[in-house]
Amino acid sequence: MITGKNYIGYGQSSTSDITYKTFNPELNTENPWVFHEASAEEIDEAVRLASRAFESYRDISGKRKAEFLNAIADEMEALGEPLLETYMQESGLPRGRAEGERGRTLFQLRTFAELVAEGSWTEATIDTGILDRKPAPKPDLRKMLIPLGAVVVFGSSNFPFAYSTAGGDTASALAAGCPVIVKSHPMHSGTGELVASAIVKAAEKTGMPEGVFSNLNSSGVEVGTKLVQHPGVKAVGFTGSIKGGRALFDLAAKREEPIPVFAEMGSINPVVALPSALKEKAGFWAEQYAGSIMLGTGQFCTSPGLIIGIKGAELREFTQTLGEKITAIAPTCMLHPNIHGAFNRLKEEVSGQPEVCVVAEYEKTVKTNYAQQEIITVEGKTFLENNTLHKEVFGPFSVVIQCEDKEEMTTVIKNLEGQLTGTILGEEEELRENGSVVEALQNRVGRMICNGVPTGVEVCPSMQHGGPYPASTDSRFTAVGIHSIKRWARPFSYQDWPGNLLPDELKNDNPLGILRMVNREKTTAGL
Repeated sequence: MITGKNYIGYGQSSTSDITYKTFNPELNTENPWVFHEASAEEIDEAVRLASRAFESYRDISGKRKAEFLNAIADEMEALGEPLLETYMQESGLPRGRAEGERGRTLFQLRTFAELVAEGSWTEATIDTGILDRKPAPKPDLRKMLIPLGAVVVFGSSNFPFAYSTAGGDTASALAAGCPVIVKSHPMHSGTGELVASAIVKAAEKTGMPEGVFSNLNSSGVEVGTKLVQHPGVKAVGFTGSIKGGRALFDLAAKREEPIPVFAEMGSINPVVALPSALKEKAGFWAEQYAGSIMLGTGQFCTSPGLIIGIKGAELREFTQTLGEKITAIAPTCMLHPNIHGAFNRLKEEVSGQPEVCVVAEYEKTVKTNYAQQEIITVEGKTFLENNTLHKEVFGPFSVVIQCEDKEEMTTVIKNLEGQLTGTILGEEEELRENGSVVEALQNRVGRMICNGVPTGVEVCPSMQHGGPYPASTDSRFTAVGIHSIKRWARPFSYQDWPGNLLPDELKNDNPLGILRMVNREKTTAGL
């Protein structure tokens, strides 16, 4: 049942008079539920409870944390059809997407449960002391990762499950031992409340401290601003726009005690089409990329917004076929009228620049909030001289850049902002011959794909979802996969500490049986 209230620890609250509703973009009408924005007092209480919960939650065993994470997955799955229906009503996304994203979210939760139950993620490292070392004794030093404290997670607009209330940021932070306060996304607050109810129920069932999780509503920026500035908050997770992520980053940096903001923001995901790929398979790649650009109405952070090739008959054939293929696909609904409006404005701004040629645009009448896809093309020189052409157009839109030669192609890549992904289409021998192109792309992205499409982010340990700014605020970390847990922990050393008082991860007999680095050798054996 959706109440429109905030979850503050185990209880619900609605003390503010500021209310709002979510919107059904498919029906172009407001949803019936009324949500109460969190008040300053509710924000303070949520942070107070989280800070207090941290004192005990940080020390709860990995196995108990795993029980909690698995219980969240169970309770979320038990919400059944009402959760899926609410997701669709608030996003305009189809049932298949809702079911698939829910499955991914449950998998993420259970994967982190496995990780913390096993325990080696803490990277325990031991260098035993040598008292008779000359000229000075060597101290006994033991290091491991420990949690940061209360974490604020901002739900994303385009993934109401996987990057929101119980998504990757929340799951990884809880796994690390950090209480979480979610700032629910205003476009899917009903979905968020239902998922929050599952988390709270799981916390109570598994005996977690009150305050380990809270969910706050907000339709504006005030609640998020107060949370990031609150001295009790120790880290922030964000998925969204460059403007929003940078604003939070700046707020956190200006605090008396600056805190990390792990923001995944903008990306146009360049695709480099080498001549061999287009000579042999221009039609195939045009069809593949039409589907990739249109996937999810282009509302993926890995949507291919830029295709870079070298002038010639092959690139012309590819571009023409891409235009034909993409306009043959029926348009679909965007997440919200505001997102649809921003897409149209940016599309018109970019395609209206001098020396831009519109290759194809869907011109038939579409339903309200449905996106009309477009492909444009420009010369490499024009792209380099006009930064407007570098903007991310969030939706089904892509730019084909026509470069004079390999040197100009390399220059274009070097002048791109940081990206989540980069793709190269070409034969192995041509990749070997174009090492400068490959190296330039590697320096601009977090993940490089060979002969594929960037859409689709596999949840596994080897996935890197992050990249140089503005793809993310810290390219050393991933927002997907088990290693995303490292964002919410810091290394901590014990020197000459009594053995009985050490955490189990660092005790001589290794009671947890985890893999450790002991005197520069990896082992599960005790000392």
